[in-house]
Amino acid sequence: MKKGKQVNDDIEPPSYQVATADYEEMQAQFSWDDKTIRRTFIRKVYAILMVQLLVTVAIVGLFTFCAPVRFFIQTHPGLYMASYIMFFFTYIALSCCGDLRRQFPWNIILLVLFTLSISFMMGFVSSFYNTKSVLLCLGITALVCLSVTIFSFQSKIDVTSYQGVLFSLCMVMLLCAITISIVVPFGYVPWLHALYAVTGAVLFTLFLAFDTQMLLGNKRYSISPEEYIFATLSLYLDVIYLFSFLLQLLGGGRS
Repeated sequence: MKKGKQVNDDIEPPSYQVATADYEEMQAQFSWDDKTIRRTFIRKVYAILMVQLLVTVAIVGLFTFCAPVRFFIQTHPGLYMASYIMFFFTYIALSCCGDLRRQFPWNIILLVLFTLSISFMMGFVSSFYNTKSVLLCLGITALVCLSVTIFSFQSKIDVTSYQGVLFSLCMVMLLCAITISIVVPFGYVPWLHALYAVTGAVLFTLFLAFDTQMLLGNKRYSISPEEYIFATLSLYLDVIYLFSFLLQLLGGGRS
């Protein structure tokens, strides 16, 4: 009788088995839902990003290839200052006001104004470089972005945990910028400007990998799917700054 009682005690009650099965099924369903939400989030971010980049490339191409437009903007620098002011205020609004960047349609309106302002600024800067340099930098930027995206999707290296390295590079850039601002009145120093441009290009390449892995959500740190505007903003700025530093490094002035 004791042996039979021991066997019965070892057998789990049917209600416990059902509850365990329901819990495991619920866990699997939640995991599947999280993956579906993350995939939708990634598709939304890259769709918006592609539209932003197409608008930017179109404006840069217009300001670079169309001589009348190029002459007009170069003789009206006040337009650049106006676009910079718009860029500054929309960037502050989208970066610092969490409720505003999650509120439709204000988040889209601000993002459109932000994209147009920074596209105009990039077009204005590119108009002072020769066409070959602009095309070369656009091609290199596209190649680097594609390579970094593939790396971020496939690599097991967690770039999001290397925040100290990114901070150190930011400090190097800051020191270079301060030094250049002091030295420039006394003359142009090519190697110092080259160092600044190289550091900036490397830094924003790493930031691109960092933000891409934050978007994917499979590393130490991740970004919430609710923050699709902020994720798009971060990736877009990484690409824009990468292009601008490559232009400083490789670009040649118009004759």
